[in-house]
Amino acid sequence: MADPRLIVKLKAVRTAAGLTQQELADRAGLSRKTVNTVENGVFTPSVLVALTLAQALDVALGELFALED
Repeated sequence: MADPRLIVKLKAVRTAAGLTQQELADRAGLSRKTVNTVENGVFTPSVLVALTLAQALDVALGELFALED
């Protein structure tokens, strides 16, 4: 289970960009399942995966993930 302190904004950013999970996965070179599990908080991504997702969406890492205060 993902860390409860981690706020995941991936789905909101992805949908705002008009992308499906599969389209983002293809851009990032990941599986759709990986994108899905990150979005749903089932999987806490490694730094490499998180940076890859941010790069694929052309956003800063902080736009996708944050820590609860």
